Amino acid sequence: MSYRFVSEKILKNIYRERRDWCRKYDFGNLLVIGGSKIYSGSPTFNALAAYRSGVDLVTIVAPKRAADIIASFKPDLITYPLDCDYFSIKNLDEVLELTKNKTAIVIGGGMTRREEVFEFVLEYLKNVNIPCVIDADAIHAVSKNLEIISGKNFVLTPHSYEFFVLSGKRVGENLEERINFVKEFCKNYKLTVILKGQIDVISDGQKIALNKTGCKVMTKGGMGDTLAGILGAILARKVDCFTAACAAAYINGKAGELAAKKYSEGIMASDIIEEIPNVIKKVIKY
Repeated sequence: MSYRFVSEKILKNIYRERRDWCRKYDFGNLLVIGGSKIYSGSPTFNALAAYRSGVDLVTIVAPKRAADIIASFKPDLITYPLDCDYFSIKNLDEVLELTKNKTAIVIGGGMTRREEVFEFVLEYLKNVNIPCVIDADAIHAVSKNLEIISGKNFVLTPHSYEFFVLSGKRVGENLEERINFVKEFCKNYKLTVILKGQIDVISDGQKIALNKTGCKVMTKGGMGDTLAGILGAILARKVDCFTAACAAAYINGKAGELAAKKYSEGIMASDIIEEIPNVIKKVIKY
């Protein structure tokens, strides 16, 4: 089977010299949908990773407790608090209104797997057509009805168990098996997938790429959230799903490598976020 390995060269097609008279929104307007009464970290990581990856603006919509915590974390973060503890269908119209004029979406982090959350996610995704990263709890939601997202400019970012939830296929460490399963799934549903692992498998059902950046200490909570944020930022620049997925996997893994050199076993997701600009600076500087 034909495939290629992702390299630094892919970043040169995304990060090019900005024109002198560029302005806000030229490089993306991202909406992050996530969080709950219990969790606030995931959408925070999404947004910070997206900003470090070059997006111009991020808005985070979350239940009030999560939104308030996120807003207090950094003044860069714009939050829209919902009057609820968890997302539900009651929030649909409000979130769809916020989606207007956005160029990409990241959904799923910290939402929990409650039935009302799943109902919201499915109905929301049925109503949107802009590029979207489907991660974490949103993966579990769409597994209930994959036809809703079939054929859209969406990228799913599962680890092995989440891929089993989506496809019914249990993947182990056999790389060829992982490649075959991912390609088949993407071809059937006309979607793009990053199957995370020691070697990331990326496919849109036609093309296949493997990403080898990353390291063994990248097992901490939040490191999938940084990937989703990076990917959201690149999609918000109107880069196609497959290219964006390859570039995001490369950046997240390489930033993890740089952070691991400093912190070894003590690495955290926030360390990856701080290293993202050092990866990008290798192809463009100001």
